[in-house]
Amino acid sequence: MAMSKPATRPENPRFSSGPCAKYPTFDLSALSGAPLGRSHRADVGKARLKAAIEGTREVLEIPADYRIAIVPASDTGAMEMAMWNILGARKVEMLAWESFGAGWVTDVVKQLKLDAIVKTADYGEIVDLAQVNCDNDVVFTWNGTTSGVRVPNGNWIRPDRAGLTICDATSAAFAQDLPWDKLDVTTFSWQKVLGGEAAHGMIVLSPRAVSRLESYTPSWPLPKIFRLTKAGKLIEGIFEGATINTPSMLAVEDYLMALDWARSIGGLEGLRDRANANFAVIQRFVADHEWLSFLPQEPATRSNTSVCLTFSDARIADGTAFAKAVAKRLEDAGVAYDIGAYRDAPAGLRIWCGGTVEPSDVAALMPWVEWAYHAELLQAVPG
Repeated sequence: MAMSKPATRPENPRFSSGPCAKYPTFDLSALSGAPLGRSHRADVGKARLKAAIEGTREVLEIPADYRIAIVPASDTGAMEMAMWNILGARKVEMLAWESFGAGWVTDVVKQLKLDAIVKTADYGEIVDLAQVNCDNDVVFTWNGTTSGVRVPNGNWIRPDRAGLTICDATSAAFAQDLPWDKLDVTTFSWQKVLGGEAAHGMIVLSPRAVSRLESYTPSWPLPKIFRLTKAGKLIEGIFEGATINTPSMLAVEDYLMALDWARSIGGLEGLRDRANANFAVIQRFVADHEWLSFLPQEPATRSNTSVCLTFSDARIADGTAFAKAVAKRLEDAGVAYDIGAYRDAPAGLRIWCGGTVEPSDVAALMPWVEWAYHAELLQAVPG
């Protein structure tokens, strides 16, 4: 028997896991003051870039002695920059439990050709962090955007470690607790939790990471766009807003306004609270509906941003086709865009729950998921 369509619709149907929803008060006209047509090296451009760096430090509560830079090519560019500059000085462990982590493994093993220790886990699971040797350099993703699996805490990272930790935090920053004293290189992009525009990444360096950069020269050549040092010293200007390549001042202005919005809701704590509230809506729904499950097996590892779900109904013969049909039905109804599982991940849904998403919209979405599920079930299992 078909269900009736729910009466309430999400006001904003944008639940994509990247680029993510703009903050609720976003107004395109408010960007009219951006210094467009001006050089990013002019005083006005440098001031806005410096404000973006220091605003990031403030909202993310990054220690004063950590360096922060805006870099090209989003989180991917930031991670590549980190690995190509830093790895090779000592043994490296690569940890992967989803597609982006697996991509970093490929870069290190096949491109840099390092004899790395590679530890992997299937989608929905995580490697045994207690077995990681932090005297090696360790590369990992804090929150697996494509698997919905996150690192539960930083307790496994020793404070007296000899190696450096290189952390892809792109869907964790601004939504989860990042223990800065345990992280030496951290990367993320504007287009995730704060709903910024694409193509701009950020890299955060601890004093230990800076020391490595100034004392170690990789054996491979570095493209200009990756270079963080000159004559054995950190290029300080990069960390003052003198970006390596030309940034979009429109995107910078958008990011600055997102930071202002973050401050208005209580900064990092407010952002985390909103993401947790969104996730809690889905938790309650899954608990009440046996045909829907979280992809991550362990509750402590379930992401509060990129929430990955699977359909657990034995009557569904082709899970991939079914999940795609549910996602398409929701998109056609105009209630949820871009919530199909990542192409390499198990079939299901992926619902973005970062702080720019309103909890009321997540609450309105879930009855529509139930409607779409039952509608497709009638197609897949007639009668």
